Amino acid sequence: MLEPPFPLPYSSTDLTGRVALVTGASSGLGWRFARTLASAGASVVATARRGDKLNELAAVITATGGTCLPLTMDVTRADQLIETVGRAEDALGLVDILVNNAGIPDAQRAHKMSIELIDSVLDTNVRAPFILCCEVARRLIGAKRPGRIVNISSIGAFNYDGNGAALYSTSKASINRMTETLAMEWARFGINVNAIAPGSFSSEMMDGMIERIGDVTTQFPRRRLGDPAQLDSTLLYLVAPSSEFVTGTIIKVDDGQAPR
Repeated sequence: MLEPPFPLPYSSTDLTGRVALVTGASSGLGWRFARTLASAGASVVATARRGDKLNELAAVITATGGTCLPLTMDVTRADQLIETVGRAEDALGLVDILVNNAGIPDAQRAHKMSIELIDSVLDTNVRAPFILCCEVARRLIGAKRPGRIVNISSIGAFNYDGNGAALYSTSKASINRMTETLAMEWARFGINVNAIAPGSFSSEMMDGMIERIGDVTTQFPRRRLGDPAQLDSTLLYLVAPSSEFVTGTIIKVDDGQAPR
């Protein structure tokens, strides 16, 4: 009997030798993503605006045997985005995993939003991920190396109840389409681009929302928020060697919170 071309099961999540850049890593999902990738063997570049929080994260990761480079970065500054990818490469090697996690809500009715808030949401949620995707891909293509990009969308990209955050929903729908188009453009280079669309998970952003509008979990079938740890398996699947055939996909992880 011929041996199968892949091991059984083909499900390794070993990221040894990989370099992962995570945005919005100072808290919430990004903090967890950075720790998860480091625990799987990747060298992690943790980025955010709050340097003190990044240093705390780096200390936690290194204390458990991982590698973490904390780099402060404002995602609304294109020059800092490009500079940070270069600094990461100089320190740890070519970035071949990118997790575009940084994002902000608008939490306002569309007609009440200031131009400054509109610009901030679009710059953070759409422009920054696009620039980072392109910068990381450009370097991978130049080096003739494959890579994995995971964009963090939201279940809000698919559902909106009309009670505020229309621009946030729009920005996350843009992330979904960005994921699909860049996946098509870069498939020939071995660069996979996918997205995760989480429902409501425990985070600083969610804490702020609950403080403003009350306990949202009363509307959910299971009356609970997700724990960031419950995204580990999805993230690792999308960056692992065994998902090499998966690109241009948006995976919903929402506990049945949103209507179908």
